[in-house]
Amino acid sequence: MGDTVWRSKGACQGLDAEIFYPDNDEYADVAKAICDECQVRIACLNHALDNREQQGVWGGATAKERRRLLRQRRRSA
Repeated sequence: MGDTVWRSKGACQGLDAEIFYPDNDEYADVAKAICDECQVRIACLNHALDNREQQGVWGGATAKERRRLLRQRRRSA
């Protein structure tokens, strides 16, 4: 799926972006719950990993969780 195509199908469309940029990971549950129901969650997560998104919840993962995923990717490569 092209970058703009998957974005337009996200469960986050039309929601307040602040939901996905909580002050800390403890407040990420609402965003993660929305992502859990999203049909393009994997594309979103892959975008965030590929582009090294530093903030926010993308594809159901916080920045800290994405850093962990990137380390795991490097180890298994």
